[in-house]
Amino acid sequence: MKKNSLDKEVLLSRFSRLNLRMDGEELTEQETALYDRQIRVWGANAQRRLTKSHILVSGIKGTVAEFCKNIVLAGVGSVTLMDDSLVNEEALNANFLIPPDENAYKGKTVAEICCDSLKDFNPMVLVSVEKGDLSARSTEFFEKFDVVVIGYGSLATKKAVNEKCRKLSKRVAFYTVDCRDSCGEIFVDLQDYKYTKKKLEEKVECELNFPSFQEAVSVPWKPIPRRTAKLYFAMRVIEVFEENEGRKHGECSLLDLPTVLEIKKKLCEANSVSESLIPDSLLERLITGTIEFPPACAIVGGILAQEVIKAVSGKGEPLKNFFYYDAQDGKGVMEDISNSFTS
Repeated sequence: MKKNSLDKEVLLSRFSRLNLRMDGEELTEQETALYDRQIRVWGANAQRRLTKSHILVSGIKGTVAEFCKNIVLAGVGSVTLMDDSLVNEEALNANFLIPPDENAYKGKTVAEICCDSLKDFNPMVLVSVEKGDLSARSTEFFEKFDVVVIGYGSLATKKAVNEKCRKLSKRVAFYTVDCRDSCGEIFVDLQDYKYTKKKLEEKVECELNFPSFQEAVSVPWKPIPRRTAKLYFAMRVIEVFEENEGRKHGECSLLDLPTVLEIKKKLCEANSVSESLIPDSLLERLITGTIEFPPACAIVGGILAQEVIKAVSGKGEPLKNFFYYDAQDGKGVMEDISNSFTS
């Protein structure tokens, strides 16, 4: 009886909350009580924006699982998951949302299993599953979301979905995330983004213009400062390799290293830069370390969640437009890669 009563309370809470959001009113009593601590940090207005936001997430491995957990706990309005793959050994290694008991996930997709787990983290957040191929969705499909996150997507998928988001009349925040071995990459496109930040004791209105994914990965390498993270260039090599060979994310091994090095050579020649720009040892790590390193997942997934929360709430300076993390040196680096280098 107690469980049934609790279920009714949760359903009533969700119904009440949806009505309030449609009217643009304030947070419900349940939300105010649940999110009390974070409201003290970023304020009721920011929390209200979060509870109205709708997030689409595609590709759920270790880093994305960390991200989903964090935004669900933060109290976004809804999270829609897309990942039709079945659970395998790699998924079990880093994705803590998948229970170790085979009977619990047998016959279910990764998205379905993760959906069940995320609902337990915060019953106030609506978590659902959308089946099908993300890249095949129409432009209109993305209009119902405020944020789109692609995890471990192909080069073609990231370009296509980003362009569809940019065609919409409303601004949809777009992110990609990739984690290989103990290295991670985040890309951010907030288009024309306005936000507030504190300068001394005053709030200052700021604006940033973000390039698309296509523009950001097509910048000529020669004008890019030498201090730029090597991972930016290495990830572009791996993307081209997977696209040329028709491989899915992570479908590579040490046997592919000669082909990867040949692609690196051609890209460096085309961009008039030395091959020493991209260490061979780094490329070897990226193609052999196909299983994610859980501590790196926690860090990169945490940063991604933080950035999405900032973008939705409009509070704090966002990351522009790449973030890189390498557990070997423990450093996280933000890189602003745009056509400004060539202008």
